[in-house]
Amino acid sequence: MRGVGYVYSAHSAYAWLGSARLMDICRTAGATLVHRPIPLSPVVEAQRSLPFHARTQAHVDYFFGREIERWAEWRGVEVVPHRPTHHDADYGLAGGMILALGDRGPEVDALAHAILGAHWRDDADLSDRKVLARLAEGLGHDGEALLARAAGLEIAARYAANADWAVANGVMGSPTYVVDGDMFYGQDRLEMVERALARPFAPTRWRNPAVTG
Repeated sequence: MRGVGYVYSAHSAYAWLGSARLMDICRTAGATLVHRPIPLSPVVEAQRSLPFHARTQAHVDYFFGREIERWAEWRGVEVVPHRPTHHDADYGLAGGMILALGDRGPEVDALAHAILGAHWRDDADLSDRKVLARLAEGLGHDGEALLARAAGLEIAARYAANADWAVANGVMGSPTYVVDGDMFYGQDRLEMVERALARPFAPTRWRNPAVTG
């Protein structure tokens, strides 16, 4: 079964906007999502992109305002009518909880979708252990056990390794999808991901033709 690399942060608006569509594409194509949750800011800044706080207000209003509204309507996805209240809180434990469950499979897909939706649809605080435990338990998991594993050294190392991989492979933001080494940045590229699973695009003539690992 083919895999689709899925690089994203647990608090990503655009990962949420594309989540249901991505999973539908993978189901139809018989492809497996391989989850690589990352700490977004260190990855973005390592590529010398501007951190969020350094961007102009016009950019923020457009890219994190109007664009989210339009894509939510286009995809039929609910979003809060404002930036989530706790968007700047630490979402590392949420990303770790996804990894603690695994990096692929229907249960991992469902947990990732639930976490993204809790934040961007329900305004949940992803740094709140009780919130995360309830999300896991709502899907039939032992929330406290999953959180305990998420906070351990093994998961921290895997989370850091995902960040290192993303930096080394030129990931510019969340979400990024990888099909047979071909990278697609942004949920607005999902229709290209769908096409790539059916028929690969012609090989690139640019340098850095494919990602590794």
